[in-house]
Parts: sequence; structure tokens; C-alpha cells
Amino acid sequence: MGRTQPNLFAFPTTDTLAPALRSYVIQSQNAGIARHGAFKVAVSGGSLPKTLAQALLAPSSGSDDVVDFARWEIFFADERAVPLDHEDSNYGLIKSVLLDKLPADQQPRIHPIDVAHLDDLQELADQYEQTLVASFASRDSVRLPIFDLILLGCGPDGHTCSLFPGHELLRETNAWVAPIEDSPKPPPRRITLTLPVVNHAVRVAFVATGGGKKDIMKQIFDLDNGLPCALVNDGTGERCSWFVDEPAVEGVTFPRRAFL
Repeated sequence: MGRTQPNLFAFPTTDTLAPALRSYVIQSQNAGIARHGAFKVAVSGGSLPKTLAQALLAPSSGSDDVVDFARWEIFFADERAVPLDHEDSNYGLIKSVLLDKLPADQQPRIHPIDVAHLDDLQELADQYEQTLVASFASRDSVRLPIFDLILLGCGPDGHTCSLFPGHELLRETNAWVAPIEDSPKPPPRRITLTLPVVNHAVRVAFVATGGGKKDIMKQIFDLDNGLPCALVNDGTGERCSWFVDEPAVEGVTFPRRAFL
């Protein structure tokens, strides 16, 4: 069986991208709930939460267009080793743009980092891995957790989560969650899901918008240079979908697909 390719969905603007992203997330949600009664999703930070909130907070158009947040379990694909109310916290960002806008009866289950371990990155990563173990079953019975969906951004250097180009963490195969002390992008101290965990998800979605992304998108899609985003494409194939606006893929020759 040949290797499959990721889906590249391009839209004129973020405003036209958002409804498609919403539809995709709801499809993923419904499949997860049908499979195990919950929707287990990991999210990253950066510009993703704003676009995600725009998609998910839109009014429902009918019975098949319902975001059932009360059945969601939200994890963090990566997190900065800062207090939860710090301006660099991915949890804080998701809370401000999405969670704080949801009614009390639609609050998802959230899994932030344990800030008691901010001074010990390895322990912070180990504790977050234990959070995954508690949700996804014991490490003895599953080799890797299987998220229903992992929602990611793409950095201008091709990084995703806190997996950076050329970094030794890209070769990590045992840990589910790993610490990084020397992130090229501040803040330097973080924890991140590892590449095998990302690639093991049922579905992975990237959101990348703006003309500032076009050069790195050409490298990811048209050149085989081992950037972290490209490694996710290679590892997930058609389980991976990119939601981009046209300025982000100007000059990219990789074929687009129509979002149906």
C-alpha cells in the first residue's frame, strides 16, 4: 500500500476557512463520541486558538452543526513552563479566547500543566505524561495514546508543537511528553507532545494563514527537507488536513483539494 498524502484545503480568507474548520472539528468530535463517549483533542498555541475560537463560537446552523463542548477533553500539544495566567501560557490563551466565552453547562474538561513543577521541566513533562496515561489507559496496555484530533499551528521555521527543526527531540521515540530547555523561540522552557504521539492521532489538523507563511509552506510541501511539519505530513498522510488561506500557499505547487 503506497503512502498517502495530506489534504491541503485552501480558502480565500480566514472568514471562509473558519466554517470548514468547524465542520471538520465537528466530524472529528462526533466520531470520537461514537467511539468512546468523549472527544479527546490536543491544541497548540500561537495564532491557532484565535482562528479555532472564530470557528467554534459561531452560531449553530442546525442539528448536525453542534459543538458539544461538555463532551470534550482538551489537552495541550505543547505548553510553556509558565504560570497559567502568564501571557505566554497556551492554557491562558485558550481560556481567554474560547473557554471564558462558553456557558457554564458547556465547559469541557481541561488538562493544564501542574504548575507545582515549573522549576523541574522533566518532572513537569513526566506529570503531564501521567495525565495522558490516566485518560488513555495504562502505558502497559497502549504503546501510544490515540487522540481523536490534534490541532496544530505551523511556525515560520516549520516547527509545530514545540518540535523545532534539527532538534534532538525529533528523534525521541519512548516518551509521550518531553521537556525542552532550549527552545529557539522564547520562552525557552517548555514541554511538548513527541512526534510519535502526534503521528498516532486519528486525525491531525494544521491551521496556517497569512502571506508570511508562503515560504515555509513551499518548503514543507514542495521540498523534502525533514521540517517538523513535513514529518507530521509524512507520518500521518491522509489523516492530516491543512486549513490555509490562499496567501499562505501562494506559489506552492502541491495539489489542493476541495473541502466537501
